[in-house]
Amino acid sequence: MSAVFAIPGDKDQRTGGYIYDATVLDLLNQIGCPTAHLELPGSFPNAPAHDMETALNALRAVPASTPVIVDGLALGAMPPEGVASIAAPVIALVHHPLGLETGTDPARAQDLIRNEAAVLEHVAHVIVTSTHIGETLWADFGVSPDRITVASPGFLRPMTGSAPVSPPLILSVGLLSSRKGHDVLISALAQIADLPWQAEIVGRPQDPNYTAELQSQISNAGLANRIQLRGEVDGAAIEDAYRRASMFALATRYEGYGMVLSEAMLHGLPVVSCAVGAVPETVGYAGRLVPADQPDAFAAELRTLLEDPDQLAKAAQASLEQSAGLPSWHDTTRHFADVIKRVAESLAPPFPFGPTK
Repeated sequence: MSAVFAIPGDKDQRTGGYIYDATVLDLLNQIGCPTAHLELPGSFPNAPAHDMETALNALRAVPASTPVIVDGLALGAMPPEGVASIAAPVIALVHHPLGLETGTDPARAQDLIRNEAAVLEHVAHVIVTSTHIGETLWADFGVSPDRITVASPGFLRPMTGSAPVSPPLILSVGLLSSRKGHDVLISALAQIADLPWQAEIVGRPQDPNYTAELQSQISNAGLANRIQLRGEVDGAAIEDAYRRASMFALATRYEGYGMVLSEAMLHGLPVVSCAVGAVPETVGYAGRLVPADQPDAFAAELRTLLEDPDQLAKAAQASLEQSAGLPSWHDTTRHFADVIKRVAESLAPPFPFGPTK
């Protein structure tokens, strides 16, 4: 039993989706499911015609007997007829549908949703990273539940304890894109400037204009000495940031899962976020959630935690308790191996939202 994993661009990028893909690829090979890496052009989802044809030709070259996992960042943007021309059985990996990306022009979003729904008609199976995404594909994209498997991200337990700094560090980790809502967080922080705190926003810049807007927003609020945009950092630096933090804040506008939320809970950090997408599913009772795009409500939650040590301690304990049931990366990878095996054997038993034991 062998497979191919097609990923657009550099698989070693430090974002949640790429960390997920690279980790699963590595572990599939470790657990006895040989899986070759196929790097597709990095221009997806807005690939020009040449890159699109390059990607499709690479996928057409995969033998018909070899299942090929294709990350949805590329697959969802491909023409349905092109996907239909791939001889190998395709396993779609959907982190979140492309048309649900915040800030996408409404007409473009609808085109992406229609295209991705049509593409998914031509795949052998669909792996999603959360029950929320599985339900979305079922309800809005017409994917039958028996063709969907949830493989939630896995996690490693922290190797070191916490060492909060003073003043308290409010940490946010996420791509510098509109969807992550860092602008909302900055607006909320401006409302609690009377309290002692410092903040770090860690994440790779995606849109230079948005990054410049964030920097300008920080400067205009008079918070340049309190809020740091750190950009992309390595794993050790992120671990150090979690260790130094007193709480985690992500004013996201949508998450298909939200790996950083679980990572924060593993480190015992109280979580303030928004009740969108898979966030309620991810954080459970541990999260303090407000509606998206509501900086006043977000600021109120931050203020409560900063002003009330008992509330902060209870929220930290809730995070640790909620994180106790998180899967390991081996759990995640076994779901993939199970799907690969069944697709390779051309078996399709009823399989709603998760593999059999």
